[in-house]
Amino acid sequence: MSDLKSRVKAFVKLGDFLGKFCEYADGVNPKQDALSTFFMELDEVITLSGHKNGWFTKENILHSLKSWSIVLTDNNMTDWLDNYTIEVNKEKTIAIIMAGNIPMVGFHDILSVLVTGNKALVKLSSNDTVLLPFMLKYLTKMDTYFKDKLMFTDEKLTEYDAVIATGSDNTARYFEYYFGKKPNIIRKNRNSVAVLTGEETMEQLEALGEDIFRYYGLGCRSVSKLFVPKGYDFELFFTSIYKYNTIINQPKYANNYDYNKAVYLMSEFKLLDNGFLMLKEDESYSSPIASLFYEEYTSLDILKNKLKHDAEKLQCIVSKGVSENEIDFGKTQSPALSDYADGVDTVEFLLKI
Repeated sequence: MSDLKSRVKAFVKLGDFLGKFCEYADGVNPKQDALSTFFMELDEVITLSGHKNGWFTKENILHSLKSWSIVLTDNNMTDWLDNYTIEVNKEKTIAIIMAGNIPMVGFHDILSVLVTGNKALVKLSSNDTVLLPFMLKYLTKMDTYFKDKLMFTDEKLTEYDAVIATGSDNTARYFEYYFGKKPNIIRKNRNSVAVLTGEETMEQLEALGEDIFRYYGLGCRSVSKLFVPKGYDFELFFTSIYKYNTIINQPKYANNYDYNKAVYLMSEFKLLDNGFLMLKEDESYSSPIASLFYEEYTSLDILKNKLKHDAEKLQCIVSKGVSENEIDFGKTQSPALSDYADGVDTVEFLLKI
């Protein structure tokens, strides 16, 4: 038996561990817990994860772990959960179908299920099979309550009370067919955009590079499109993001850059290209890897209405003084605990089952 306070405490300990590990990995305090069994094991897990998925570089995994260490504090957890009435209810089993586009992408769902006193039945993505099981192992070490509360399976999902599934627009139709009779959260494709006015500083545009290039643009919080005023001069933008030019040294990214550039050139599309990122004028939101779509606007008011109309397609809007729910430059990849995917409150959903 475990109460909410105990469950929160275990996650806070996990956050503290991840923070210390990131310091150790960054060489800030190399002697600190260097001989810890969990430190050595997490080192091995990160290496194995990179071997299994070439997009999961050590830098990006550490960024994810550090982001979680920042939010998994007692104050943050308390502030987040104070918005709900979490009582001792009958335990439910929640099936979670994971995405695997970026490291630890489904951890928030696991956190939400476990902290509300439910069981998680997890079907991992083949792209991310080792990071999350390690987190469970550490949680169980901190509190044995979690030992039989989180189960991973490769089999067909059975014996569950509700479903949280994350995938594409195509897989969402499959999920709705198979899981539609159960309470569910089914997530589809979402993209993030940035609205530029031409008044941005070099510092803001440099920070925007983090929103574009972190995780190679594979996340729903990665900026995949720019809205710019008609006649916008991209010179300052390209100058500001040049610090990210080493991304082209990543083989998988470079292969996508070469392939997409060839496709664009054969189709005779007009491109703006700086050697590691291509800009293409396009009305779509989802741009291929190593490219960024842009669209000109003549009126901010008209653009605001368009973004409002397309809200269900968007995860984040990066801007300054343009959108009601805007995110500051450079902050899309550092969500708070209350920043729910697709804007659906996972905890509220779980408490109503």
